[in-house]
Amino acid sequence: MRKPRPDFANQNSKGEQWYDLRSDWDLVEASLAKQYGLRIRQHTDMPWTEFCTMVGGLMPDTPLGQIVSIRSEKDKKVIKAFSPDQRRIHSEWQLKIANKKLENLEQLNKEMEQLSKVFATMFGKKGVRK
Repeated sequence: MRKPRPDFANQNSKGEQWYDLRSDWDLVEASLAKQYGLRIRQHTDMPWTEFCTMVGGLMPDTPLGQIVSIRSEKDKKVIKAFSPDQRRIHSEWQLKIANKKLENLEQLNKEMEQLSKVFATMFGKKGVRK
């Protein structure tokens, strides 16, 4: 049996996160109702593992799935064609992620050091950012 992520970090292999269980709770509830016909507030005895499996299996046509597809879009042509509301959703999420990275300066500095090393390797420089 596969063990679900207990912290519900919902990150992909690149460490990107597209929803927050707490701030997107209304979308989670609506999505569970749409996809499974389940009113989560009526199921106070649902095991955490079952809840994780259900949320992890939400399809793109659910409210959360639609928001995640907007937030995670990388194609500049698609983003340019977004409606004003879609652009707002995308921009707000990008700002939230950027602010979250700024909260952890130690991690940000590590990432910058790694990036500096990558550039040094790419361009043949021996010195790296200190």
